[in-house]
Formats: sequence, C-alpha cells, structure tokens
Amino acid sequence: MKYTEIKINTATPESPVSKIMIIYTGGTFGMSRDKNGVLVPYDFSLILEHLPTLRNLMLDLSIISFEHPIDSSNIEPEHWQMLGKIIFDNYTLHDGFVVLHGTDTMAYTASALSFMLQGLSKPVVFTGAQLPISETRSDARENLITSLEIASAKIDGRAVVPEVCIYFDDQLIRGNRAKKVESMHFDAFESENYPLLAKAGVSITYAHAFIKQVKVGEKLTWLPSLERNIAILKLFPGINEAIVNAILSAPNLSAVVMETFGSGNAPSSQWFLAQLKKAIERGIIIVNISQCPGGMVIQGKYETSKALEELGVISGADMTIEAAITKLMVLLGNYPIYEVKQLIGKSLAGEVTAN
Repeated sequence: MKYTEIKINTATPESPVSKIMIIYTGGTFGMSRDKNGVLVPYDFSLILEHLPTLRNLMLDLSIISFEHPIDSSNIEPEHWQMLGKIIFDNYTLHDGFVVLHGTDTMAYTASALSFMLQGLSKPVVFTGAQLPISETRSDARENLITSLEIASAKIDGRAVVPEVCIYFDDQLIRGNRAKKVESMHFDAFESENYPLLAKAGVSITYAHAFIKQVKVGEKLTWLPSLERNIAILKLFPGINEAIVNAILSAPNLSAVVMETFGSGNAPSSQWFLAQLKKAIERGIIIVNISQCPGGMVIQGKYETSKALEELGVISGADMTIEAAITKLMVLLGNYPIYEVKQLIGKSLAGEVTAN
C-alpha cells in the first residue's frame, strides 16, 4: 500500500496558528460523480475549489492521500498500521492530524488507532461525510473545517483535545466510544456510555473534564502488530450448539467477543457453558460485551451471568464492540497472553469505565 503527498497552496502565513496534516483514506467525503452519475474518487489536490475557506484558517496544512482511496467497507488492519505509521513518522513535525475516512468503519479505525498510539498528546480527529463534498448540500465542508479547528486548538501551547476522536454533525466524540447509528441522516455517530468531548455551534464548547489528560513527559509509543484471529459470537434466542461450536473451534482462534443480553447475561444451557469452558481451557480469551448500546456488563448480577464469571469469561464492562475487537487485536499482537488478560478490563485510552 502506498500514499502520496499532495501539494496545495493555502497562502500559509509566516506564523501559522498550527501545522496540521490531513490524511485522506477515501470514503464518501472525497467523491464526485462521473458522466454516468456514479460516485468515484476525485483529485484531492482540487480541495481548494470546494473549500476556499481553508485559506482563512491561518494553518500550515499538508495533505497525504492513499494512492488508491478505499471505501471504508474495505478497510483492513493493514490500513490501520499504515495510518499509525504515517502519524508516528510525522508526529514531531505537526501539531495535529485530521483523518478523512468513510463512516461505515470509522469507529473501528479510530478505536484501533487509540490503542496503537499510546502516549498520544496531540489531536487525531477523524471525520467524513454522508454526502460527497462535490454535492450542494454536503456535510463535508463543515465537518472538515471544524475538525481542523479542533485539531489546531491549544491552551497555553498545549493541545485542547490530545486524543483520537471523531467529529461529526456538531459533536466531538472519543474515538473508542463512538458507534455509527445512522446511514440516512447527518448525525451518524453516538456515544452512549461517555459524554461528548465538545459541541460545535456558533463557537466550539469543550467539555474539558471529560477530555483525556496528558501526563507530563509522556512520549508517543506505536504498537504496530495486530492479531487477526478474533471472532464475534452474537447470542440470540434459539442459537444452537453447532453454530457456537463452529465459531469456538475455528482454527488458530485467539479470542472471542461474545455479545450477550442486557447486563451481560447468556443462556445457562449445559451444552453452551460446556462449549465456553472447553474454549477457555484451550487458551481462548472470551470477552463479554452487551448487545445494548448503553449500560454495561455486570457479570454475576443475575444468575445467567454468574456462571460466565466462574468459567473465566472476562467482563468488557461498557466497551463498544468496535473498541473490544480492536483492543484485543492490539493487545494480542504486542503482549503475552497473561498480560492481555490483565489489560482487557483496564482503561488504556479511555475506552472503558472502571467498575
């Protein structure tokens, strides 16, 4: 996979407010219609034709574009590694980063980067659009302009939002707390289990109490390795033993995110518990995540989850499914399994609320 640096002349002032890198991965944001009305990637070097107000932000902007922009449905862990390397390699040269990304898997990518980039003290703001920037009613313009303002915002020389986040439709959300909930309206993302980091109106109002605090002297560490042998087991009434066995017996399986009911409840059938026990004895990590968008897993609250606790299923508390999957990928790719079990329930990037 390759990327190219795009040169644009924004008439950068001698003393810019900040130096920001825009990374264009693909997605609806940078699409335009061809002669047949089909949406295709457009030349991102023409961004100033659609957004001449970029010249008014007093920013030193650089743009990197994936050589072949991709629909976010085709995002792979290799793209996360590429994004992480771009940010890591350019970290000292820039004050912040804005990543343009398709909405379908944006929460996965933002979650992954939040775990891969440990010790982050600069903003990495993901944004995109529900309508291409070439469309008259596109939400792309406001999303990009405000994301750039957030990425460049400082107080006493320090970044206001030194973490991976998603800005969309006037709301700034912690990246590993976000979930896509809408495909037809502009308010595409929600954060059910954590307050908004900021709200944009006439001005941008930051919720400083909920923004990650940076430790003095903390340095950026990049964790590039990712474990892909992870599965999701979504429970439903009537699920049968053959299906559960097929998932838990997958070759080279390392971990399973089990989507349970309510506050972490699951069937108490003997065959079901026996399948989980057998998998855990083989060294497979099983993390309990609720199917509910709000609330959290509390194993042992009801009899139907007490057995899971006794078997060694690990509570995922109030993590999103996107955060749980990507956290396991990063941890299993970079730490021994005994450390992974200790770290799963701990907050590494604000993704989980301590019990």
